Amino acid sequence: MQTKHQIKVFTCCARRIFSSRKLLLMIFCSMLFSGCGSNSFQFKNIAKSDTDLVSDMHILTINAQAQQLMAKLYKRNPRELAKVPGQTVAMRLAQMADFPAALSVEELGGEGSIGAMQLAFEGDFNGDRVFALGVGLRGMLFKAYNEKEEVFLLDSLDPQKLYNSARNLEIMAWRLTHRRNAKGELLLLTNGTDDVINLSFERLFGKMIATQDMISNIIAGRANRTVNKIFHSIAQAVFLPVG
Repeated sequence: MQTKHQIKVFTCCARRIFSSRKLLLMIFCSMLFSGCGSNSFQFKNIAKSDTDLVSDMHILTINAQAQQLMAKLYKRNPRELAKVPGQTVAMRLAQMADFPAALSVEELGGEGSIGAMQLAFEGDFNGDRVFALGVGLRGMLFKAYNEKEEVFLLDSLDPQKLYNSARNLEIMAWRLTHRRNAKGELLLLTNGTDDVINLSFERLFGKMIATQDMISNIIAGRANRTVNKIFHSIAQAVFLPVG
């Protein structure tokens, strides 16, 4: 009996030592790889699958692309920034990034997500169209990812929402190059083809659409789900629901 008890005590102690060493090893790895960029080891990644990590990368990528798009729009449309005195491009971009994207924005009459995107293309809207578009885009993408800034094992994404967000980006790109006011002027300037050909907006939209389509396909394949493909005339299309 005493021998069995000693073995039991020894086994318990050994497990504790092993666990302690394992914890120390994890801490050491965290310290070793810290500061090595976005691929450095983080404890929270233990609760993530490979698909979660890929989803996180797509969230970071699409948000960065959205910020780049808004900065480019302000550069092409400085009159929009001037509509709200005291604002700078940096301040506007920070507002778009920091506000709770699923909620409405008082400056836009309580609109957010797709509602704010639609507001940016209304002919009688007198506010900052770039800000409205940016808030709407940020909110739409936030909802497309089920209001997640990062994804963990117990979270799930809807490939249909992600697919719809890609189609909404196509609709937005079309409206930017076609929607005009009563004077026949474009509501917002993007690509320039007058003196110097500049298709940088078109290329950026292409990247954003590809980002959303790719993660939609990944999630659909992982979950063995079918996405309903939508074929429509983009000139007559309305923004698709994402939440």
